[in-house]
Parts: sequence; C-alpha cells; structure tokens
Amino acid sequence: MHIAKGIDMLEISVQVMGGTETIYPTLLWDGQAATLVDTGYPGLLSTFRVAMEEASVPWNQLRTILITHQDLDHIGSLPALLEQAETELTVLAHEIEKPYIEGDKMLLKHTPEALAAAEAMLPPTVPEEWRHAFLSVLAHPPKGRVDQTLIGGERLPCGGGITVIHTPGHSPGHLSLYHQASCTLIAADALTVRGGELYGPDAAATPDMATALASLQKFADLEIRQVICYHGGLYRGDAGRRIAALSQGEA
Repeated sequence: MHIAKGIDMLEISVQVMGGTETIYPTLLWDGQAATLVDTGYPGLLSTFRVAMEEASVPWNQLRTILITHQDLDHIGSLPALLEQAETELTVLAHEIEKPYIEGDKMLLKHTPEALAAAEAMLPPTVPEEWRHAFLSVLAHPPKGRVDQTLIGGERLPCGGGITVIHTPGHSPGHLSLYHQASCTLIAADALTVRGGELYGPDAAATPDMATALASLQKFADLEIRQVICYHGGLYRGDAGRRIAALSQGEA
C-alpha cells in the first residue's frame, strides 16, 4: 500500500503454526535507493521480490535493510536477502541487537521453555516434516550480519529522511522510525493494530511491558498522521491522543 511519497507498507502473508499470519514491513524509497524495514519469517525472499515489484520499486535498487529488532519474524529472510541481492547491501540495527542477529547469542525469546511451548501449540494436523522444520528453525535461527549499529536519535536519508527512535521493552534494542515528510510513525512492534484500533505491544511477546509502555512517551512530540504497525498494519486515527493514553496504561 502506497502511504506517501517515499514510503510504502508491504503486506506479506505467511503460513505459521498451521494458520495464516500477515505482517506489514515498510519500504522506503527516494527514486534511486530503497530501504527495507524488517525481513519477515524465513523463506519469504520471493514474496518480498513480488511485493517490491507491486510497489513499483526495482529489486536492484534495494540498498539498505534496517532491522528493528531480533525477533524471528523480523530477521528470518535476512540471510537470503543478503545472498540474493543484486547490489551491496548495508544492514542497520541497534547495537544491542547485533550479537543476536549475527548469531553470537541465542535470540532472547528462544528459551527452552518457549521452544517447548511452541511445540505444544502446533496443531496435530501439521505434517511431521513441517513440524520438524519449524522447530529446527526455532532452535537454530537464521544468522545475518549488521554492518552499522544505531543507538537512537540518528537521522537517516532513507525515503527522504527518517529519525531513529530507541523504544526498548519489546526487546532491549527495539527501534521505531519516524518518516518526517509524511509524518508517519513506523512503530514495528512498539504498537499493534487490532480491529482498526491502536494498541500497545503484544503483552505475550513483550518481556518488559513497563519499559515498552514508557517508550511510547518518546512519540509525544511527534506530529503523527498515520502509524504503520508490523502486526495489524495501518492506523489513521487520532494517533497522538491514543498513544498518550496507551503510555499511561489505558487499554
């Protein structure tokens, strides 16, 4: 979906744990170079190619990948994108997330208890081959690389200009982005959309909810016309008022 000049919201659907999940990565483009924000689950390389074509952004103009945080649904296709890129790519992420993305540390949410819970949640109808492959990816997540680390506060030229905002809580190095020209907040997993309404991060997937809600206060001084949430997609309501309420713990 075209949001404004320089920014598109991609819609990527994938089969996960016996069902279909849709995620919404962001594509930034200035007419010459493109930046992809997050790379989805493993195995989505061809899906991203098609999505970029539908957004009228040539695949060979992809220059930068910005990873908002270490979760599998954000880093999954990074190795394949790096391998199949037609140009040299630069990968950006918060400095805290780098060792997890590069595989020097196990992803924080992939504890033995979490892996066992994921296995228990798989429907009995899931084929054994698929079950084994899924659990193997959880136990041995894909490894990428990070070429440049961020800490928050940086202004990057992607898509005409974005500001990097460090919003910990969902993960320690979680990043959100603000596209100045269109007044678009790219919230990643700091916010979610459900039933057309804006909510805070998914409590079940957010280890430090208090910090995550406090991080929302960093959006207070921004003029926000729309919010892109990785889970739920686009929100075009009174974002400022709603985010202020969420940061105070209101449902």
